[in-house]
Amino acid sequence: MKKESQMQRGLKNRHLQMIALGGAIGTGLFYGSASTISLGGPSIIAAYLICGIVIFLIMRMLGEMAVEEPVSGSFSYYANKYWGSFPGFMLGWNYWFSYVIISMAELTAVGIYVHYWLPDLPQWITALVCLIAITCLNLVNVRAYGETEFWMSFIKVAAIIGMIFLGAWLIAQDSRPFPQDFSNLWAYGGILPNGIWGFCLAMVTVIFSFGGVELIGITAGEAENPERSLPKAINQIIWRILVFYIGTMVVIMSLWPWNQIGTQNSPFVQIFTNVGFPSAANLLNFVVLAAAISVYNSAIYGNSRIAYGLAEEGHAPQWFRELSARGVPVHTLCLCSGLTLFVVAVTYFFPGKIFMYFLSLTVGATIINWVTIIVTHLKFKAYRQKMGRTTKFPSLWYPAADYFCLAFLCFIVLMMTQMPDMLTAVLIMPVWLAILWCCWRRLSPSPMPTYTRQKP
Repeated sequence: MKKESQMQRGLKNRHLQMIALGGAIGTGLFYGSASTISLGGPSIIAAYLICGIVIFLIMRMLGEMAVEEPVSGSFSYYANKYWGSFPGFMLGWNYWFSYVIISMAELTAVGIYVHYWLPDLPQWITALVCLIAITCLNLVNVRAYGETEFWMSFIKVAAIIGMIFLGAWLIAQDSRPFPQDFSNLWAYGGILPNGIWGFCLAMVTVIFSFGGVELIGITAGEAENPERSLPKAINQIIWRILVFYIGTMVVIMSLWPWNQIGTQNSPFVQIFTNVGFPSAANLLNFVVLAAAISVYNSAIYGNSRIAYGLAEEGHAPQWFRELSARGVPVHTLCLCSGLTLFVVAVTYFFPGKIFMYFLSLTVGATIINWVTIIVTHLKFKAYRQKMGRTTKFPSLWYPAADYFCLAFLCFIVLMMTQMPDMLTAVLIMPVWLAILWCCWRRLSPSPMPTYTRQKP
């Protein structure tokens, strides 16, 4: 190890573009959209649009801070500097923990997807091979991570674009004229088949399809030209949401009645098999496998950088700050990778609902992350205005957009209480925050100073 080693700015603009894009496209779209369709029917097209706008506004808030201060582990750094020691501690460890759980989920999913082709191969072997391979790639340097994520995201994007074009071609083959060839969108109960209530419940599941898009903020400390590449990557999120989420939903529900889409498999596999493309099952399994590897790769990268940032702020053991000669936080990387081994044992010895409890906690943690980012941005803007300083990449419609997003997330939490699967997450959220506060009081009895006590 070299004490003088520093984080390397090895992520090029094309890496950031695909990281931002890959963060917005995951198993929530490939597999989770079936349950969302069952809740809201065709109205989920509007739900994806509304939730996508909210996420884009939050990303602009994060982007404004990241461009101004491009540091690794940005979430914790900004919250600590502009809000206080506990928010920085809480946001850092909350995000770290949520991504540990996500990485466990995706590592298990890798084994499941490979099992589709090789049923005699134990799933734990596949998961272990993936863990070792991704860890070794991330140990090389940050560019190795960027290249891997670039190609994994490319596979996801190419598959979605291909399915959109194939679906559009099939719709065009319909002998009925426009708009009758899109009649499946309103012929089975209308646009709101389950009413406003179903639409609101659907937004709960839709909003978490975008979980992970904020990973772009963590890359700021290792981007070659963050002032140029970050704004470009963030600004393109909105049209990606329009194309990849809304576009796929329009195609899917135009090709097949929404109320005949089951929840046992990916709706993509079901529909393209039903319309005469059974080979889509193998293609989609490959794509979802790539998506799972992509998310696991990003989770390991993000976790190691968040832990490094926590150590920089004094909220984690200082050995987390050790870097390899290539500028990789090797201790935190190995720790985060090693923790995912736990899920292999859990799923082997205790299969069943225990994993769903992990995911439920992740849902609550995601809400906490986004709320903290918004509040931190409000304080960041107040400080900049007090000092008379402008920013290079200002967020949109401050402060109205900030309060709108906070109100929207509060509405989502309220709707979560109406869903049995999500209620557990709501009940766990205050307990989890209390645990973090107790840990902070024990580990950081003297809060670190915030900007209000710093000299300008």
